[in-house]
Amino acid sequence: QEQFVESGGGLVQPGGSLRLSCTTSRTDASSNAMAWYRQAPGKERELVAAITNSGSPNYADSVRGRFTISRDNVKNSVYLQMTYLRPEDTAVYYCNVGSLVALVTMRLDSWGQGTQVTVSS
Repeated sequence: QEQFVESGGGLVQPGGSLRLSCTTSRTDASSNAMAWYRQAPGKERELVAAITNSGSPNYADSVRGRFTISRDNVKNSVYLQMTYLRPEDTAVYYCNVGSLVALVTMRLDSWGQGTQVTVSS
């Protein structure tokens, strides 16, 4: 059973919006931070946004002001609302669960298949 199921990606024009969703089977999700990552072709995976178990968000400089992370502890889910999308946002987006240290250092045991976001005219 996959621990993470990401969805909501697609093809969008520059300036457009998408909302990504991730549901996890991790039973410790509600007591941990959750995060979104992305990996573009030929590049390393990078942390995009994280949210603590109490709901405090943090963002990479490249997406601050354009992306919003949120979570629903009842549904064991995390979301990423993406606006003013740019071609450089094109990547496969992944979610994960863990302590803030683990999320920042990416010392994580498993990953889902991700969801592809393509920003192009």
